[in-house]
Amino acid sequence: MKNIWIIYRKELRSYFVSPIAYVIMALYALIFGFFFYSAVKYFQQVAMQAQMMGRSYPMNINEMIVRPVLMNTSVIGLFLIPMICMRLFAEEKRSGTIELLMTSPVRDIEVILGKWLAAVALYATVLLVSAVNLTFLFSYGKPDWKPILVGYLGLLLQGGCLLAIGTFISTLTRNQIIAGVSGFCVSLLLWVLEWTTSFESTTTSKVLGYLSVVTHFEPFTKGILDTKDVVFFLSAIFLGLFLTARSTESLRWRA
Repeated sequence: MKNIWIIYRKELRSYFVSPIAYVIMALYALIFGFFFYSAVKYFQQVAMQAQMMGRSYPMNINEMIVRPVLMNTSVIGLFLIPMICMRLFAEEKRSGTIELLMTSPVRDIEVILGKWLAAVALYATVLLVSAVNLTFLFSYGKPDWKPILVGYLGLLLQGGCLLAIGTFISTLTRNQIIAGVSGFCVSLLLWVLEWTTSFESTTTSKVLGYLSVVTHFEPFTKGILDTKDVVFFLSAIFLGLFLTARSTESLRWRA
């Protein structure tokens, strides 16, 4: 546990001593702010139109603002998550420090967990920064806070899943650009797999749709905490870290 903590602190510090963390947080906050502003503006227009037409029906802030914003926000992760994890092992291989790391008295799983947890911590920090926008809803309205927490749990689980896969991809190359582009392509593939269910109803399309992160993230945006969705993301995290362990094991033997 001590070794994991040491590697975790080292990796997390490396994010914040370079522009990576600040660029990612700035980009995420900017895009999230645009989505939030657009959703609030649309909600305001619908409310004014209803008032002018003399209609009085309940307007759900969670359904009209929070849920669309969280769905759109999850798309941002497809672009930013590869930026977080592309350097985890690729940079070590490029700089030549991978040999030192692999021959040190530290177990592979400790290295992997330390690096992955640091990436998850950075992503959680980015989500926390974006959540500041939603606090304004409580100043001018009465949204239900429980679906918001469930939605952010879904974002964190989805992010952890894609970060685990991106960590594995980072062990396969010494080029950060290749690692980042490959991570983005895989993340995008896991996103669009859900589209197959819209034009086909075969067993294959249903299986592919089930493997999509969208299928399992969407219930979180509705405030639904389903065990099968949590198990899916945890299983994907385990698979990604397992593959990373096998890949680093081969690196250790070569080192």
